Amino acid sequence: MKIVTAAEMRAIEDRSEQSGVSTDTLMENAGLAVARAARRMVGPLTGVCVVALVGSGNNGADGLVAARHLQRWGAKVTAYICRERGAPDPKLEDATVAGVEVVTVSEDCELGRLRYLLDPAHLVIDAMLGTGRARPIEGVFKHVLDILLDTRRGGSRTAQLLALDLPTGLNCDTAEVDPSCVPADVTVALGYPKRGHLSFPGAEVVGNLEVADIGIPPGLDEDVQVSLLTSKWARSVLPRRPGDSHKGTFGRTMIVAGSRHFLGAAYLAAASAARVGAGLVTIAIPASLVSSVAPSAIEPTFLPLPESRERVVSPDAADDILEAVSGYSSLLVGCGLGQADETRTMVERLLLSGADLPATVVDADGLNTLSRIPDWHLRWPDNAILTPHPGEMARLVAGSNLHGEADRLELAGAGARSWNKTVVLKGAYTVVAHADGTAEVAPFSNPGLATAGTGDVLAGAIAGLMSQGLEPEIAASLGVYLHGLAGEAVRERLGDTGMVASDLLPELPMTIRDLR
Repeated sequence: MKIVTAAEMRAIEDRSEQSGVSTDTLMENAGLAVARAARRMVGPLTGVCVVALVGSGNNGADGLVAARHLQRWGAKVTAYICRERGAPDPKLEDATVAGVEVVTVSEDCELGRLRYLLDPAHLVIDAMLGTGRARPIEGVFKHVLDILLDTRRGGSRTAQLLALDLPTGLNCDTAEVDPSCVPADVTVALGYPKRGHLSFPGAEVVGNLEVADIGIPPGLDEDVQVSLLTSKWARSVLPRRPGDSHKGTFGRTMIVAGSRHFLGAAYLAAASAARVGAGLVTIAIPASLVSSVAPSAIEPTFLPLPESRERVVSPDAADDILEAVSGYSSLLVGCGLGQADETRTMVERLLLSGADLPATVVDADGLNTLSRIPDWHLRWPDNAILTPHPGEMARLVAGSNLHGEADRLELAGAGARSWNKTVVLKGAYTVVAHADGTAEVAPFSNPGLATAGTGDVLAGAIAGLMSQGLEPEIAASLGVYLHGLAGEAVRERLGDTGMVASDLLPELPMTIRDLR
């Protein structure tokens, strides 16, 4: 499913008109979809009071169509016209014929009647401003929103709020939120989700996001480069599990991870790779730490690495890894390695040696090492995935010619194109950006995942998927999606406080099972 900007949405609607599906048809479909969403929110409509706050543009027209349907289905609907609409206005006329009460702001002295209408309402539909808003909210719209917010805070009945396409005051493209914006309970995105729905701070005011099919013909969005990850897509790319398989069928993953201060990172990454289906996982770790990690990591094999006198992995360990990794399908470097000078030298020798490495994921301290090396991306093959959190991304950008003030989607995309790598920028609505300019966004914002070790689980999952033959670009997006789904399952069971990284591990195979 594509994620669009305001300009992309207008272009798609224009192409729809040219292909024979008119704007009027799209409006009718949009209004019907919103009315159905409203009915799902409030249940049986008999005796239900609905107020539709209607603007002067197409968003308001969609709201009038929704009002007409809800009135015919048994609700008592009032359309409050916040700004004079052009004549003729067939959507307003149709709503009036259906029995919708119409109140215009010009007839409402100082908006006094609006408060009277909102106080008993069960549901309010925000159909004031859509994707075309670019200026700060002011004038009548600001007064309307102020009254709406006041009634939601202190009214005798707190009405649910349904936003049509966007809550008024949310910028479709930048996710900026006007101070007057009233957060919705549900937002129905028309045709496509918009970038502002899936970025902060905008995501805070969207509520539950639903995407409505409004009848746009297929194939009109092929030039849109950003997509939303979905279960349908994830199911289509899951690695096959033939009945006559053996462990070699599903590849071998080597994980270079762990140090005396971060023993758990190696275990979490290795267990995650196994849980998504890798046939064999090997942990390459300083020799003195094997006995500490092995009691927990009973399934992986180990490659003990030489150490310096400070019990830090020796630079010479790169040679041991290069010798062993030729028989592996994927490589993960960085989880919990630490930032000792010897470790950084080992990582540089390993990754930038020019050796023929398998498809590689670099995370955590591997990324911190790269950020210190000028032009690192020119010395490294392209079959690689970087998995930075925002702090690591900032360090990578600081060592490059990129600018760090761009939003997450633009920043990840600029990095992927400049470095010719796949970039997984972690966080709420994780972004997966590719060197060809395309990108995917995960539909998850889970504060329970904001805890140590969940990034190790994600990196291990991506490496484990690559070991089964998936291309790096697909493995990165599928790993992000599976990780997010597993997190949602844990949150449903435990809540979003107190979730720990190891809670995700048993959920990963169940998530895959449910997708299949």
